[in-house]
Amino acid sequence: MARFILIGLVEPASDSPEDQQAFDDHYLGQHIYDTALCPNFLSGTVYKLRGGHVGIDIPSEYIAIYEVDAESYEEAERVLNEWQRDPNAWEGRAEHNRAMAETEGTPLKVKGSGWYEFECAYHTRG
Repeated sequence: MARFILIGLVEPASDSPEDQQAFDDHYLGQHIYDTALCPNFLSGTVYKLRGGHVGIDIPSEYIAIYEVDAESYEEAERVLNEWQRDPNAWEGRAEHNRAMAETEGTPLKVKGSGWYEFECAYHTRG
């Protein structure tokens, strides 16, 4: 089995305080956790940009990183898509659907996403 990460470059739907709150409540408070419950997923983490990128425009203020074990990224993507379509896949699905209905769609913009396969790691501290 291989190790992958799925990254998502995301941000609130707009700069308004209401959209930031909807993003915080739904995406940070619910969606990341729900998605991390998907079969083969090991974790879901979000980071907020605090310094600029060198040599490029900032693609997104937030990056979501999901760690996944699967035979291939295609299998991981298939499992994720099937799981997200299943109305009974996870306990918080009703809350997820309610939040989506309240915001009349998704409370975020996805600027990009992609799968990366593990190559190497160096851990120098606990």
